[in-house]
Amino acid sequence: MSSVGETEAGAGGREIIQRGLYFEEFAVGDRYRHRPGRTATEADNVLFSSLTMNTQALHLDAAYAATQPFGQRLMNSMWTLATMVGASVTQLTQGTLVAQLGLSDIAFPAPLFHGDTLYTDTEILDVRPSASRPGQGIVTMRHTGRNQDGVVVATATRVALMWRRDAAPEVSEES
Repeated sequence: MSSVGETEAGAGGREIIQRGLYFEEFAVGDRYRHRPGRTATEADNVLFSSLTMNTQALHLDAAYAATQPFGQRLMNSMWTLATMVGASVTQLTQGTLVAQLGLSDIAFPAPLFHGDTLYTDTEILDVRPSASRPGQGIVTMRHTGRNQDGVVVATATRVALMWRRDAAPEVSEES
């Protein structure tokens, strides 16, 4: 199935609008590889940590971090989680998400450092119609983040409320 909206554009061409998937387009067991990856920078770490008021020295103080077990600053794990979820948006939920319902089973089994590249994959774990919201369905997915060497650095289970195709609001050309 295509993750784009398609209309006639005239003169024999098609107009294609990028979007995520509607509820009916998800299937348990499907795996999505979100590319390109995102290389983590020192600026990402300092800015994200500062914006979120996380003054943890392991993120901001190179001299201190050098004395700790990993020997260098760690990327803020919330940056890793947010970037992992964000990497999935255009392919899965852009314009088709009603709301994020929850995140669980979040783990960071290995560190991510400045200069590492985060690659995210998503597996669809469950798909079911909403019992209380006609025209919508609930999709459970597992995001897995790996560094450039294939080492798993983060995992999270995410539950999203998605539009069914026939109930979704029309997307304007300006959206």
